[in-house]
Amino acid sequence: MRNPQYTVTARQVHDLAQYRLQNHLQLQVRGTKCTLSVLYALLFWAAARVTSLTAACAALRNAPSDQAARDALKATLPNLAELQRRLNRALAAGLPKILLRRPVAVAIDLVLLPYYGQPQTDPNELYHGATKASTHFFHAYATAYVLFRGCRYTLALRTVHHADPWKDIVGDLLRQVRQTGVKVRYLLLDRGFYSVEVIQYLRAARCPFIMPAIRRGRKPNHPRGPSGTWALTTVKRSGWQDYTMQDKHEVHRVTVRMAIVRRWGPTQTRSGRQVRRRLQVWLYATWGVEHHSLVWVRETYRRRFGIETSYRQLNQARIRTSSRSPELRLCYVGLALMLRNVWAWLDWEVLSTKRRGQRQVGRVRLTLDEVLQWLQQVIEDWLGRQNALATERPWPKQERA
Repeated sequence: MRNPQYTVTARQVHDLAQYRLQNHLQLQVRGTKCTLSVLYALLFWAAARVTSLTAACAALRNAPSDQAARDALKATLPNLAELQRRLNRALAAGLPKILLRRPVAVAIDLVLLPYYGQPQTDPNELYHGATKASTHFFHAYATAYVLFRGCRYTLALRTVHHADPWKDIVGDLLRQVRQTGVKVRYLLLDRGFYSVEVIQYLRAARCPFIMPAIRRGRKPNHPRGPSGTWALTTVKRSGWQDYTMQDKHEVHRVTVRMAIVRRWGPTQTRSGRQVRRRLQVWLYATWGVEHHSLVWVRETYRRRFGIETSYRQLNQARIRTSSRSPELRLCYVGLALMLRNVWAWLDWEVLSTKRRGQRQVGRVRLTLDEVLQWLQQVIEDWLGRQNALATERPWPKQERA
């Protein structure tokens, strides 16, 4: 094993995160109570503690008031479209050069953040979905994610409103990914994008894809027999089969190559409990990957579940707020994804180990939580931590030392 020759410090990580945020978000704070550097420090501290901007102002000794910080942030945030463009530039900053040399797999998914209030201006700015966390209203965001040698970078971010067509969502993310210089080898999409318009767009864009097919039609136990994609689950062997889809108005049709994967499930759970072994059938709508095997299709799509990890880590650095402002909520989501990209950059460029052929990554030498703790430490060393509170009652005499 090679002896370490260099060190990485908390100050370096903080300066890198602040540089990327300041260079691409380009906020202009004109106030005297809350300067730009102080505002960034408050945002980083709130993200590290997964708390609100108000709590950050109360916990830091030399921080301005919470009202001054909120006013400074709201006054400098651009409109939603411009803010989204700036955040995408920040996400694309610092990508490893190896990602720009060869085509890579890209995953697209949707994250729903529960919302319990009223919309700020337009009811359509919220996403309506199935009940989750006791609500069916959400602030929704679609992201595009690159999968390469254990490194996962968020390349594109887009807000999703209830009336947005799925084709436009996929098209915007694919266009933003290509603007970063990344070449898409194939797309891995969630089953929510399984629709005629999305498949037609991807085929016209000459972009190979893999996505799970939604089971529709009559089930196998129906008296008239199965139909639709349910009929594909009754085939006796794994294989490829052409399937023609049509929209609900029966106006547009498209043919996809359906990958049918049949496999016997495990005999015990992860906890060791014995279960009945059952036959499992997976249906994948594909295009442009027919030359691969069915095992490759299944194992390749399993890599997409890494994007679920990114959403879990998004909540580890997302500032909490009760504001109705879509711009403010988008800013907090983009900041969390940008901090995660900084951590992924450290893992690839600084913390990876030299090996013959390719570098070794994925060694948990510095977790995302530790990066956030470093940011918190640097900010507290600068602004100071509040360790005293004004009260109306004195300390009890019997408790005095």
